[in-house]
Amino acid sequence: MPKLKTNLVLLAAVVALGAAAQTASRPAAWKWRDAAGQVHVSDLPPPLTIPTKDILDRPPLQRKAAAAEAAAASAASAVSASTGPKSDPELDARRKRAADEQSAQQRQQQERDLAVRAENCSRAKGALAGLADGQRMTRTNAKGEREVMDDKDRADEMQRARAAIASDCR
Repeated sequence: MPKLKTNLVLLAAVVALGAAAQTASRPAAWKWRDAAGQVHVSDLPPPLTIPTKDILDRPPLQRKAAAAEAAAASAASAVSASTGPKSDPELDARRKRAADEQSAQQRQQQERDLAVRAENCSRAKGALAGLADGQRMTRTNAKGEREVMDDKDRADEMQRARAAIASDCR
């Protein structure tokens, strides 16, 4: 019985090799239609002037390559079609609304910034006027205690007030 299984395996191997050898010995066949409509069959590929659509049959390995080429071409055309100049009116309207909203928000932010700068300018001018008055002034330190400002502190504060006026009062 084991000898029968071995013989069957050998027979299957011989048949498979024979089929492969027969396929390999057969010339690769190309079949195409020329510009005049005449069909040609050859073991050589068609001339480069023959369009792909007119090639009627290819050798097995060439079929796989042509299928891969066709898939790549269709993927490329799908990408170009999706990124083409087509426009969606609804999408364009949403984009325009978003841009309008963004510019409105920017204008509001600029108005708030201008209001803050005007307030800082007003306070700096008031502080400079009080410091330039020459009267005795106090300030509160980090511990919450009142300190009397000496001439050096007054000059430093006046310098800060002038810098704030220069930056905010334009």
